[in-house]
Amino acid sequence: MGIITFLIVLSILVFVHELGHFSVARALGVKVHVFSIGFGKKLWTKEWKGTQWAFSMIPLGGYVKMKGQEDLNPALANHDSDSYQSLPPFQRILILLAGPFANFLLAFVLYIAIGLLGNNHISPTIGKVVENSPAAIAGLQQNDTIIQINDTKIQTWDDLSDIIQNAPGALKFYIQRDGELKSFIIRPKLSESQNIFREKIQKKMIGIAPAPKLVKIYYSPLDSIVFAYDKTIEASKMIFLGVQKLIQGIVPHTEIGGVITIGSVISEASQSSFIALLTISALISVNLGVLNLLPIPALDGGHIMFNLYEMITRRAPSEKMLINLTIAGWVILIGLMSLGLYNDINRLLG
Repeated sequence: MGIITFLIVLSILVFVHELGHFSVARALGVKVHVFSIGFGKKLWTKEWKGTQWAFSMIPLGGYVKMKGQEDLNPALANHDSDSYQSLPPFQRILILLAGPFANFLLAFVLYIAIGLLGNNHISPTIGKVVENSPAAIAGLQQNDTIIQINDTKIQTWDDLSDIIQNAPGALKFYIQRDGELKSFIIRPKLSESQNIFREKIQKKMIGIAPAPKLVKIYYSPLDSIVFAYDKTIEASKMIFLGVQKLIQGIVPHTEIGGVITIGSVISEASQSSFIALLTISALISVNLGVLNLLPIPALDGGHIMFNLYEMITRRAPSEKMLINLTIAGWVILIGLMSLGLYNDINRLLG
């Protein structure tokens, strides 16, 4: 069941990505020969409105084959009026951007659904108070629930974390303890901590940790849109930053996951709850959008770079440059996929 769920989720994400390319290409008058979910030998095809729709043997991606799109053999490029190559570079870039944009849009829609259906957050209930910390000195205790800081209502642990980080000075905490409302004045202290990439950072803290307790938050239709926007932006920044840290060597290459890891995460989420499945699907959709924008020639980002080059220099890249860079891009991409699979196998064997 887990494998089936993984293939369904991946197929939907790929379909949405390719549908983005397809829709803008058709809107700009480009003929699309093939719209395939999967690679390799076609298992099922149907001709509809001039396009061959297909499911192919290897269900780990997909592609849209447009008329005139011949990156590996520019000599075969077609310049008819309904060809991809006949478009000016700016319009080609629009087609290329449409795929990642569709993934961001899908994630946004999924986050709206999550907000409306109810999203689990860590409760603002204190599980531990660090000895001699600002919270301990002020009098906060284990099992206290923080319901307000200054004039801001607190619903989740993330709410109070954001306020503490941006505090210009002392904060007034309103605490619910044994059914009674109490208030405390606490001044956050700058202390050494670690971020999600295990880097040492300076962070404002008061010396408390959350209790292992969840609270489900339901958002109104308007609030769910705000929630979805914030989560999509947050996920995009996290993935871009993760790629940057990986290139810098801060994140070890052993952290790269492959198709087995993705399948395992989706399977576990589907067994946990429908909301968990939606959440991980939204995150993977953002991941797919971000990674496709990387300037690697085999990806959308690499093709965007070729077109930007043409816009700036007023001439297309040479055939030799185009072929060599595209091959190099595929080598990088296959290398990363192989590394991810190698790490997956090591985790399984370990």
